[in-house]
Amino acid sequence: MKSRRASIFTILVISALLIYALVSLIGMQGRLEDAEAARKALELKKQELTATNESLKYEIAHSDDPKTIEEVAREKLGLVLPGEMIFYDMSN
Repeated sequence: MKSRRASIFTILVISALLIYALVSLIGMQGRLEDAEAARKALELKKQELTATNESLKYEIAHSDDPKTIEEVAREKLGLVLPGEMIFYDMSN
């Protein structure tokens, strides 16, 4: 009778441990999927920043180029050459 109780108790303890392990694994799977999604988002952000850095490096390297200076003056400062006229399309 005593060994029968010990056997049932052992089965209950092992079952409880298995259920706990299963629940823990399911929770771990969810956290793993979240971490993978975060990693992919960070990788995409890294690629975007790398492209931005390359663009900025190019702009710095060519900042003395007369064409670049003219482009900045036209696009960012709104300047025009003497005698030039700018027309804006207001029909939109």
